[in-house]
Amino acid sequence: MRLYLTIHTDHEGGNASAHATHLVGSTLSDPYLSFCGGMTALAGPLHGLANQEVLRWLMKFKEDLGDKKITPEAITEAAWATLKSGNVIPGFGHAVLRKTDPRYMCQREFALKFMPDDEMFKLVSTLYEVVPGVLTETGKVKNPWPNVDAHSGVLLQHYGFTEAEYYTVLFGVSRALGVLSSLVIDRVLGLPLERPKSMTTEWIRQQFETS
Repeated sequence: MRLYLTIHTDHEGGNASAHATHLVGSTLSDPYLSFCGGMTALAGPLHGLANQEVLRWLMKFKEDLGDKKITPEAITEAAWATLKSGNVIPGFGHAVLRKTDPRYMCQREFALKFMPDDEMFKLVSTLYEVVPGVLTETGKVKNPWPNVDAHSGVLLQHYGFTEAEYYTVLFGVSRALGVLSSLVIDRVLGLPLERPKSMTTEWIRQQFETS
């Protein structure tokens, strides 16, 4: 749990929950209310629910394998079948990173040491070995490497946190440590109210004309 809380604290201020907290906080709103803004961002399936989505996909993937052993060959075949059916392989790729997420590697090293024989970890580990090559072969993916969400759900399941609906709560406890610390710094520096620039329809028309 210490590992989970540490790596989910706040990896950079541009993610949705950190930015939402900063945006609301820039109005000098109460820190608790500012963090509520961040938590609403965590409720979205593309952000705070991502590891739940990955875990559900892993369970379905394992079920579809049936009696097949978890081997690179079997996983490669199943991964291609997933992609050719029009579906994605969740847990791979990142909006900013262009390499394996360091937070993924922390979890992988932990699992190799403390739970190497866990069946779900064996699946995650083999996916790590196989999927980047499959995604690269498609020629459509800029970052084929796993992110933090590709691993965290399996660790939580192994240690008894089986109610996936509560994973966002754990994420929120961790994220609070990072974003509220940042909010204190915002107040110390006296950062101004955040107000993104607006675009007029005239500006949009000119952009299309010039392009």
